Amino acid sequence: MIYWEDIKIAFSILSFQKIWNALLLNISFYVSRWMKKPIVWAYPMAISVEPTTACNLECPACPSGLREFSRPTGNMKEIVFQNIIFQLKEYLLHINFYFQGEPLIHPKIFEWVRIAAQNKIYTLISTNAHFIDEMSAQKLVESGLHKIIISIDGMTQSTYEKYRQKGNVQKVFQAIENIIAAKQSLQSTTPIIVLQWIVFDHNLNELPLFIEYCKDKKLRYQIKTAQVYSVEQLQTLIPKHSQYTRYDLTSTDKLKLQNPLYNHCWRMWASCVFTQNGAVVPCCFDKDAKYEMGDIKSHSFKEIWHSKEYDLFRKKILHHRSQIDICTNCSEGSKVFSEI
Repeated sequence: MIYWEDIKIAFSILSFQKIWNALLLNISFYVSRWMKKPIVWAYPMAISVEPTTACNLECPACPSGLREFSRPTGNMKEIVFQNIIFQLKEYLLHINFYFQGEPLIHPKIFEWVRIAAQNKIYTLISTNAHFIDEMSAQKLVESGLHKIIISIDGMTQSTYEKYRQKGNVQKVFQAIENIIAAKQSLQSTTPIIVLQWIVFDHNLNELPLFIEYCKDKKLRYQIKTAQVYSVEQLQTLIPKHSQYTRYDLTSTDKLKLQNPLYNHCWRMWASCVFTQNGAVVPCCFDKDAKYEMGDIKSHSFKEIWHSKEYDLFRKKILHHRSQIDICTNCSEGSKVFSEI
């Protein structure tokens, strides 16, 4: 769904160079699909930046929550973030300040959002909201943050903590009130608040209560299907209703997506992810940074973006995407959530 608020923000961040870059990205993507050859004539228009891999919760289907990373837990250094912005600000339309971990743990997060917003880049944070007291809510609004996604996944503590383990749903409700109050106090229309509900088998019965709450608060919401990593998780976490899952429920021996796995992926042209230590990985499904394309601490982004390694990866996407493990659990091309 398209909102007038988003349109106004979009016009405030656009420039000729950004529009031209986005146009070239689209053209090169479709030419690459047609020629079956990676052709990249521009730079990403959206990126994800991982402020930290640390998290306060222990969600059972999250590598960060499970503490099962093959890479170290830590915070992004300021020089790494500054390097990213300096090299990409002329092209970027959008920055997601999250990948793995809870972004509001990082002590510089408000400053970094402000820097991105001042460079006319659309800023987005996804959070479990446990660190949003009255003071941090005011800082979020003052930073110029454009949108905040708050994960909730339960309207009662008993339901919420089944997935958001070590979490407190009342803290989430209070955080929402704190942001609303800060926006009113500062007479700001941003950040736009979007409440996110990941559908699990155990919380499906509370979904109507969630929708009613959002409508009562006049807040946007999105209903999202869950990603899991094993057949056991599929059987224990995922609803037995095909409209609430991205997986084929008839498959009992392996994870299989409902959507077909085409030999193309827009993300390989339009975006990338920066991990907390400055590594560039192709997308958010590479949670362990298995397919590192380079390190912005030792190479320029342009070198990395146009490197032989990146082109070989894009080429494999165009010919044999099903042979790339992170792609076999990717929702690209399917409808994984609805936003109201």
